Amino acid sequence: MLLAINIGNSNIDLGLYQDLSLIHHWCVSMDPNKTVDEYGLLFTQLLASEAVEVDQVSAIILSSVVPNIMDTMPIVCKKFFKQSPMIVGAGVKTGLNIRYDDPKEVGADRIVNAVAVKENYGTPAIVMDMGTAFTFDVIDVKGDYVGGLISPGIKITADSLVASTSKLPKIEIKHPRHLIGKNTVQAMQSGLVNGYIGMVDYIIKAIVKEMDLSIDQTNLVATGNYAELIANLSDYPIEINPLLTLEGLCLIYQRNIA
Repeated sequence: MLLAINIGNSNIDLGLYQDLSLIHHWCVSMDPNKTVDEYGLLFTQLLASEAVEVDQVSAIILSSVVPNIMDTMPIVCKKFFKQSPMIVGAGVKTGLNIRYDDPKEVGADRIVNAVAVKENYGTPAIVMDMGTAFTFDVIDVKGDYVGGLISPGIKITADSLVASTSKLPKIEIKHPRHLIGKNTVQAMQSGLVNGYIGMVDYIIKAIVKEMDLSIDQTNLVATGNYAELIANLSDYPIEINPLLTLEGLCLIYQRNIA
């Protein structure tokens, strides 16, 4: 079995593959202060909840956008699974030509997502990760990764709004029934959610124009905690795939053992 682990700023996604088919997946909170033993026990308990023994895991692939935890996670893999993980980064084959000024600057999650979209949806494509940050990554008609955009995520914006004002309350991030709020909570929810829908739609339109494409030609794929909330309300046909990063990790693992 292959254990795929993606470490984001807010969550850790884990996927267990058998014969390259996903059989179990989990999402847990990311805490950079957790120790090797705490993470090891957590992961083994997740496996045990599905009656999977630790020694059934024969390989691990790992991607992370959190540098601090990369001192911890390889030790977790070696101590609890007796495996040295394959880490997405320099020297790992992705099958993706990255046309960035410095390819090393591109986050591992963005590369992994682009690999999954190129393989499973085709190109050209816009890959959107709607999580702690909102990222937009562009794959051209030749299948090359050409760059993208990064903006603060909706929760970061909501937290900043509350922290920077005296009277605005913390709110649940959800789409209100009406655009025009009748109270402060509704007004904040509408401004946040509709503002991000507008941002997403504008950026899609602008990317398509800059790349000299049409919407009909371009595959639009979204993942991340807020993909269901935002992408479902877009004017564009965005495919939502919550398991996109795990799919990309599995593909990269295959390409490096072939």
